[in-house]
Amino acid sequence: MKKGKLIVISGPSGVGKGTIRAKINFDDYVFSISSTTREKRDGEVDGKHYNFITKDEFIDKVNKDEMLEYAEFVGNYYGTDKNEVLKKLDNGENVLLEIECQGALQVLEKMPNVLSIFIVPPSLKELENRLRLRATEDENKIEKRLKKATEEMNLQSKYQYIIVNNNLEDAVKELDAVLNKEINGI
Repeated sequence: MKKGKLIVISGPSGVGKGTIRAKINFDDYVFSISSTTREKRDGEVDGKHYNFITKDEFIDKVNKDEMLEYAEFVGNYYGTDKNEVLKKLDNGENVLLEIECQGALQVLEKMPNVLSIFIVPPSLKELENRLRLRATEDENKIEKRLKKATEEMNLQSKYQYIIVNNNLEDAVKELDAVLNKEINGI
């Protein structure tokens, strides 16, 4: 059986990674659900949007080398279950990870033949507007996310593809085109 392809979609917080990912056709891909220690936001479902676990559970998984990647971000941990991803790849499934930049760089170091895609905002001012419109965090956390985003924008050269999310429909079409080219040879 042909092994699946690992696909990493990354970019600064608030750039629209999840919104874009939610609009692609998943016939050829499976989405890996990340684990996090942060609180659920309104409308989020455990096991669908994230696996919500305690900080102690998360640290235990890290200590047992059960995380493919992980990071602490604005006071919470985020990460990907290594065994879940490897099992899917071995079953021939193409696995898509939508993760933040620190974790993405860990995956790029550890795993061969990763398809890496970086989503960027049209500008940092637009990213700030999106974070504020989301209205899920206080001013302090927004400022931390913006500072981190400025640093993360310098990581673009580490990725194979850069997609600017200026217009959602265009960004989705561009992501579909990249995935079709790299996965299906179209």
